[in-house]
Amino acid sequence: MLVEAHGIPLALTVAGANRHDVSLLEDTLERFGMEIIAPTDEEPHHLCLDAAYDAEWVYDLLEELGYTPHIRSRYEETSDKLHIPGYRARRWVVERTHSWINRFRRLLIRWEKKTQNYLAFLHLACSFIAYRSCGFFG
Repeated sequence: MLVEAHGIPLALTVAGANRHDVSLLEDTLERFGMEIIAPTDEEPHHLCLDAAYDAEWVYDLLEELGYTPHIRSRYEETSDKLHIPGYRARRWVVERTHSWINRFRRLLIRWEKKTQNYLAFLHLACSFIAYRSCGFFG
């Protein structure tokens, strides 16, 4: 799942539970439906990832797509949390969004046999999350 800084879902990919997240990176970034404005020196595109994405081909892919990668291990985040007052790890934003999606009980257990049906329910849940973030919906 690709989210923005506040946890609003932007793109997601569905795969079996036996697939590692790093193998879905390119597909997830391609599913981002908006046209991406070219990054500039003043406004680069940042992408925060955890240590599982620390591979040479990931850096090459992100450079090709115009992203500035921020890949940190848990040790680095723990160290920063101890030494920098008010520090919060950025990657937990995605975990929070997963928690929001799990509140949709229909999605907690996958009952749909077809991937397209499950993906449709995920998109519906993501649209509710985005709508709620606007402050119009309780």
